[in-house]
Amino acid sequence: MSNLQQQFLRGQPQTSSSMVGSGSSPSNRVGLGLGHGSMMDGSGPQSGGFNRSQPIRMAGNDFFTIAPYRKRKDAVRVSVIKKYEILGYIAAGTYGKVYKAKDRVDQNGLYAIKKFKTDSKDNEVIHYTGISQSAIREMSLCRELNHNNITKLTEIILERKCIYMVFEFAEHDLLQIIHNHSHPDLKPIPESTLKSTMYQLLSGLSYLHQNWIVHRDLKPANIMVTSDGTIKIGDLGLARKFNNPLQSLYAGDKVVVTIWYRAPELLLGARHYTPAIDLWAVGCILAELLSLRPIFKGEESKMDNKKQVPFQENQLLKIVEILGTPSSERWSSLKNYPEYPQLAKFTLFPPNLRAWYHSAGGSNKNCLKLLSELLDYDPAKRVNALNSLSHKWFTELPRVTDNIFENSKFKYPPRKIQKDDNDILSMSGHSHQQLHGTNSMLGGTGAKRAFGNNANDQMHMRKKQR
Repeated sequence: MSNLQQQFLRGQPQTSSSMVGSGSSPSNRVGLGLGHGSMMDGSGPQSGGFNRSQPIRMAGNDFFTIAPYRKRKDAVRVSVIKKYEILGYIAAGTYGKVYKAKDRVDQNGLYAIKKFKTDSKDNEVIHYTGISQSAIREMSLCRELNHNNITKLTEIILERKCIYMVFEFAEHDLLQIIHNHSHPDLKPIPESTLKSTMYQLLSGLSYLHQNWIVHRDLKPANIMVTSDGTIKIGDLGLARKFNNPLQSLYAGDKVVVTIWYRAPELLLGARHYTPAIDLWAVGCILAELLSLRPIFKGEESKMDNKKQVPFQENQLLKIVEILGTPSSERWSSLKNYPEYPQLAKFTLFPPNLRAWYHSAGGSNKNCLKLLSELLDYDPAKRVNALNSLSHKWFTELPRVTDNIFENSKFKYPPRKIQKDDNDILSMSGHSHQQLHGTNSMLGGTGAKRAFGNNANDQMHMRKKQR
């Protein structure tokens, strides 16, 4: 209860300056019934200052309702197509579409506009279901973040009950770069590019973790690269604050992280987990940049119902075949996980990461050491993002550069857009099935949801690319 309400209930008069602000003149006190000489202004009949000839200005009955407020906001709101020139269409998914756009004032400013779609028919919203949890998370977190290696949210526009998130545009993503190096034949990514990519990725991730945010969906498709060679972590639709959760992270989202990049503690059914799951995903990304293919390419078991999460046997088997079978000596809390009895049935495998590394063309011992620290079974022993930035691999030649393309002979094609579809206000458009082979500008809106964001979608995309 405000001070004004408390004083009103006690019957105490309130001075005009504390009610409407010390900078307000009596003539501007509309809506509170305060004209010149108001009794609450200290000049009532007792003081002889009441002026009956001065009319008391009263607010209409609907002044404090939503309709007048909405009318005032709509009068000054600028349409997305008046502010931005839509250059083309990038991709679609379950929760929306992404467009490439140019600022009509600053012709050099390029943006990616993510539109969250609504249920519609003939461009008219027929069933407004509100704002998705994923969109709320992404908007609230992106508005607070400011780091060179995090995709920057420029503004949010609400128009026709659709939400438009305007991001800085990135010309590439790591999945596109990996594809460019693996087709038509294998061309290893230069060590300078590889090292600078990993350093910037870990720098952005360190910023997230130091601000108590766990990403929960890191993978090559969600790591953007600008034309000037800057890494940008995108898609915070599944990200969560973890400093003071009202309930366990598992209770909110039982399945997180795309299957190929999912940490072993998640595969074993962990009910509580830490930002270490993001470092495991970074290790998988490093391995994929080295070998130009996913290191743990398992097949995902689908959920029969939303209550029971299936044991991902094939995915865990792919991990064990390379890293060896985990033991209580290597991972002290191993037997506490719900799915440990399933793991205990596996055939024993010896550690094989070093042999895999050399078969993938790796030769730097410090790079292998960082990879093994990122892929440590025990999340408590897994290297964190901040400490990884001072790893010996990053201090030796070739040096880390701000532009990951510096000194590289490779040229990467620009992101493909469909210029025949630039009607961003239209409710209709391409389906996800029509565009499952197109990378999203900003990844998805969380694992298994938007813009081809699960492992099966990625496998289908890679088969099509071949």
